[in-house]
Amino acid sequence: MSFVQPFWLLLLLLVPVLIYFYRKASKARHVTLQVSRQEAMRGVKTWVVYARNWIHWLRWVVIALLIIAMARPQSSWHEEKVEAEAIDIMLAMDVSPSMLTKDFAPDRLTVSQDMAIDFINKRPYDRMGLVVFSGGAFTQCPLTDDRRIIQAFIKNLQVGRLKDGTAIGMGIATALNHLKDSESQSKIIILITDGEDNAGAITPLEAAAIAKALQVKIYTVGIGSEGVVESPAYQRPDGSFAFVAREMHFDTGLLSQVAEMSGGKFFRARTPDDLKEIYDSIEQLEKTKVKTTVLLRSTDQFFWFLTMAFCLLLFEMLLRWGPLRVITV
Repeated sequence: MSFVQPFWLLLLLLVPVLIYFYRKASKARHVTLQVSRQEAMRGVKTWVVYARNWIHWLRWVVIALLIIAMARPQSSWHEEKVEAEAIDIMLAMDVSPSMLTKDFAPDRLTVSQDMAIDFINKRPYDRMGLVVFSGGAFTQCPLTDDRRIIQAFIKNLQVGRLKDGTAIGMGIATALNHLKDSESQSKIIILITDGEDNAGAITPLEAAAIAKALQVKIYTVGIGSEGVVESPAYQRPDGSFAFVAREMHFDTGLLSQVAEMSGGKFFRARTPDDLKEIYDSIEQLEKTKVKTTVLLRSTDQFFWFLTMAFCLLLFEMLLRWGPLRVITV
């Protein structure tokens, strides 16, 4: 709280002086009533008697509030104006049936969704988009500033909408299509997959070469554990999947080469904790540059003091002209 005209507050020093002279004058106006015995006056005090003793204090409070209002109190706070050099980020997520493998709880896809949403929450200034791929690839969400929209798309990802397979090169190429015209100084792709490239018209290395030409970094993430795990074998007529135990393999060399060609980095996620640490690492590697300018905002608050003064004055008048009214005969 600050005051625009604080010199008015000096008038508060006069209030105790005025109270002193008022009480001195009021004692001179008191009428003495003589009675034969003191016991005659016992038990006659009511709330009216007590109220008359303190009601004059309401007027002094009103005067003090008016003086404070004259000093123009203001509330102040700081407002930050943010200027961010944002990064354009495309998430390329594998939605092939193998992403339902149960070496992650409940499965690889669900954990990938949760971690991606958490990553988005940590990047409030960046534009983000989403590409999904299996045997083919398509854009689920173009680059956007709206966190709620892209998070909703990620939550609703499902396996089985694309033909079976793993077209890593197509996933990268589709993401690059959204970044090629971007004016952002920093552009990255985060690729999450659990399989070997076996489909698509563009190979992962060809897509990586295009990314290098466009100055787009690719962070590749191989998710899942190797060995014998419970994985989808085929899709039933009702849309559900039948699971069998089978051995899973990763082409880590290809994913590492794609990342290296584009200036990115390859990560291996064998557990949900690994995936979380990977997102944290990417978040540290790709920092958004933010400049803040602090602005000072102020709002007058004298109206509240005037309102309180008016209410107290009205209350005092109602008492004086109501139950505390003195009738002179």
